Amino acid sequence: MSRIGKLPIAIPDQVTVTVQPDNTVVVKGPRGELSQKVDADITVKQEGGQLLVTRPTDQKRHRSMHGLYRALIANMVTGVSEGFTIRQELVGVGYRAEAKGQVLEMSLGYSHHIMISLPTEVKVTTVTEKRANPIITLQSADKQLLGQVAAKIRSLRAPEPYKGKGIKFVGETLRRKAGKSASAK
Repeated sequence: MSRIGKLPIAIPDQVTVTVQPDNTVVVKGPRGELSQKVDADITVKQEGGQLLVTRPTDQKRHRSMHGLYRALIANMVTGVSEGFTIRQELVGVGYRAEAKGQVLEMSLGYSHHIMISLPTEVKVTTVTEKRANPIITLQSADKQLLGQVAAKIRSLRAPEPYKGKGIKFVGETLRRKAGKSASAK
């Protein structure tokens, strides 16, 4: 058995889960509603306050989908009840970020400002304090969408290995290179 797939998913009180006949799992909670189409071979059953994901055989395809769909459904339940947060830090002189509704405006050392229109499911806030790097905070119930948006923002100016300038996740450690050394004559 898949170690992840056989774990039951606990459903909090304020969350409702429905499994539709076409094998679509719909999860509703205080932070929104998410749905995921599950493969026809994988069965999702609700027993008491738990969800159980089972597979028909031990084929490699079924084993891989078993853990995948269990993890996706568990992330949906966590997302609609608690939500997910990603914090990113802008490291560099003159790097700035400002949230204007669903538009994130950034100054990243280019000759122009970069504006990103964010999906409505993602909430963005920015914090800029004196003598500290600007921090972008992204919040959403959809973990997959949140990771995709964070990766897009990071790709605009990925951290470089010599000075560490760029957009990095808060708490991320970067591998730094030594750089040039003066030649001895």
